[in-house]
Amino acid sequence: MWQHEYTADTTAAPHAVWAVLSDLNSWPSWDTSMESVTLDGPFAVGSKVAMTPTGQEPIVSVITQIEENHVYADETEFGGTTLRFSHTLTALPEGGTRVLHRLEITGPDADGLGPELGPMITEDFPEAMAGLLAQAERVAR
Repeated sequence: MWQHEYTADTTAAPHAVWAVLSDLNSWPSWDTSMESVTLDGPFAVGSKVAMTPTGQEPIVSVITQIEENHVYADETEFGGTTLRFSHTLTALPEGGTRVLHRLEITGPDADGLGPELGPMITEDFPEAMAGLLAQAERVAR
């Protein structure tokens, strides 16, 4: 397994971050690495999400976990390798939210593929997180 985590804090409450995060079709407005994101079906575990990273072919992910105002996770599988992305929201005691964005790469080739593929995928985590939190702070106002 290969993993990477990126954490950032915002003054926005968890429900404001969740409002932005759970609106999958609007992700390209704050995640500049995405040309388009389309939810196929309801916002529910098992629904598929078509994502087109900028300059790449579309990929299809499946929502694997939803805990309102707390966790969103999805998985993408290809060739026996699984990419599991998650966002975990934690309310801060002084107000605001800590957001943990995590990528796990698993499967028989993960130890070899992870160090090569993982950094390419996660290099935009800081920029995407900044966009997510800025949008959440606008929603909170």
